Amino acid sequence: MKTLKNQIPAHSLSPEHSKLHREPAVKNIFGSHQLSQHLHIPGFEIYSSDGMLPSYSPSKSSFYRFGLLINGSLHIQIGLEHFNVTAGTVIFTAPGQVHAKSDVSDDLFGYYVLFEDTFLENLLPSTTLQQEFPFFDYSGIQVFQCVSEEINEMTELLNRINIEIREENTGRTKAIKMYLYLLLLVAKRSYEKQELSINRELSPVHHLVTRFHKLVAQHFLELRHVADYAKLLHVTPNYLNRTVKAVTNQTASDAINEMLVQEAKVLLRYTELSSAEIAYKLNFSEPSAFNHFFRKQTGNTPGDYRNTRPAERFPA
Repeated sequence: MKTLKNQIPAHSLSPEHSKLHREPAVKNIFGSHQLSQHLHIPGFEIYSSDGMLPSYSPSKSSFYRFGLLINGSLHIQIGLEHFNVTAGTVIFTAPGQVHAKSDVSDDLFGYYVLFEDTFLENLLPSTTLQQEFPFFDYSGIQVFQCVSEEINEMTELLNRINIEIREENTGRTKAIKMYLYLLLLVAKRSYEKQELSINRELSPVHHLVTRFHKLVAQHFLELRHVADYAKLLHVTPNYLNRTVKAVTNQTASDAINEMLVQEAKVLLRYTELSSAEIAYKLNFSEPSAFNHFFRKQTGNTPGDYRNTRPAERFPA
């Protein structure tokens, strides 16, 4: 039987990983790009946007991601949430989240850091990354603006990490972990200072829809019915449907189906699983039910989608 590449698939960090989200021929002396293999630090990579592939369709990663946009703009999708990102914005994703990127401006410049969940574990002896940093939690705000002083402080820390990763100084791995923790701490302080939460500046109905979208992005593989989410949100299914429809012009069921389609596209694009194997993996009763669902949602059969669009390299 054919198997998933990295199971789900969620791409993991490795010395060869940068070829999957960057243009290898682009010369850049920042961070992990074109870094000698003996200097690579397991579970950690850092890059500037120079040489970054400009877009990708729905994908997953097995690591945490922090991005800082210094200049330009782009569109980011995380689960069911869409963000038009501009300069001075930080972006966070957690392992397993479905995300996509598009509409990158020609003048874009920024940095991004990728690290595995165990990389900072010695600095978080009694808590998890999601507990320590709310922007890594599905229920938190994962894209937000920072003031210039915070951007400058984070940029300085990123440059310090760059020095450490490209030189063979004593204690470089420990120094990088400490700088990364300080980087996330600056973002956390900004998050707290701004009192960021999905409650802020949202009407009750928009607050409900945002909470619903975050829950769907987290639980869509096991919870498929509107009633499941209505129960979690302490409202009736009819009320949830009406509210989501009024705010988004999309029913609650449509939102659940959208996440399921994104997952199916990830599996079709980045694995060698057959349509039948994907159908059973996504808990459809039989392959024909999955084929009908996918065609109804996208206008293509799973086979057409896989065959008519060339496979893309897996992004960061």
